[in-house]
Order: sequence, then C-alpha cells, then structure tokens
Amino acid sequence: MNIFRFIEDIKSHLKLTFDEVDGWFEKDKKMLNHQPSNGGWTVQQILEHIYLTNFYLLILIEKGFKKAMKNSLDLDIESEIKNYSFNKENFDKVGEYGAFKWIRPEHMEPKGELSLNEIRNLINQQYLQCLNYLEVMKNGEGLLYKTTMTVNDLGKINVYEYIYFLALHAQRHSTQMEKNESETIKN
Repeated sequence: MNIFRFIEDIKSHLKLTFDEVDGWFEKDKKMLNHQPSNGGWTVQQILEHIYLTNFYLLILIEKGFKKAMKNSLDLDIESEIKNYSFNKENFDKVGEYGAFKWIRPEHMEPKGELSLNEIRNLINQQYLQCLNYLEVMKNGEGLLYKTTMTVNDLGKINVYEYIYFLALHAQRHSTQMEKNESETIKN
C-alpha cells in the first residue's frame, strides 16, 4: 500500500465533495427551500444535515486521531502500512444515494436553527479540520486506530477511512440535492 497516495486520494475526494457541497450555497432561495414531492428535505435542510453529521463524525475522528497518534509511539507504522489494503468497494455504496437503507439518529436531523451562512462557514471549517488531520497523520498514523462503523456493516475502520466516510456521506447528499434541483426545474 502506498500510504501517501492513499492520503492524497482522500484529500482529492474531500476537495471535490466539499467544493460540490459549497456550490449549493449559491443557489437561489426558491431552489434552497423547495419541498420535494416525496416529502423529503429541502436543499437547505440537507446542507444542515451534512453539517450535523460531520459534527458528530468529527468527534469520533478526533478521538481516533488522538489514539492513533498515541499508538504511533509504540506500534510499527511500517508493518501496518505493508499489511493494509483499502477495500474501496465496501465504501462506495456509502456515497450512492438510495443504495441502502440508512437510519440516521435524531440528533443528525436538521432543526432549522442555523442560518445558511452559518452552515456554510461551519462546513468549511469541518473541511479544514479533515485536511489538518490528514496533514498531521501524513506518515500512516491513521492506520493505527480503528473504530466501529455500523453504517452499511463497515465494521472496524481506521481514521483515514472515517474521514473518507465523511466525504462519501456528503457526496451521497449531493445526489439528493441534485434530485431536488431537477424537480424544481420541472415545476
């Protein structure tokens, strides 16, 4: 495994996804507040949900990051890198809207308490936080701690995979926002 390429791939995916999400903040109010015919969330609600989910995922990522960095003092990073293989197929479904049933916790549901500008700023800060973790764990440290991820039965995943998961979750909702937009255009 080339850990440096893996980290760069995650950075690229984060940038692409967060740039795409950021573009939604530029849409007009009609688009942002359109209630889809299926009763789903508006684009503004989806953006708030992305922020909330990132918030809670980043709590776990922060804990994993600290433990991985602590583990790097005692564990053999080279051995971990050599024995690691990323099972991308297991993760790809996470980024596909509607690929599987996803029951989110209530605390990740939008409440409408934040302005669009606040949500945008918070999501941008979350992106920078992810980049910072990747920069600090640039030598493979993120492989040294795993946390259980129950979504789509991913099981124990390392800190890098958790950051990738965060990006895939946002990607999933970008597709949902595109569906909302195409419905708005038709009406």
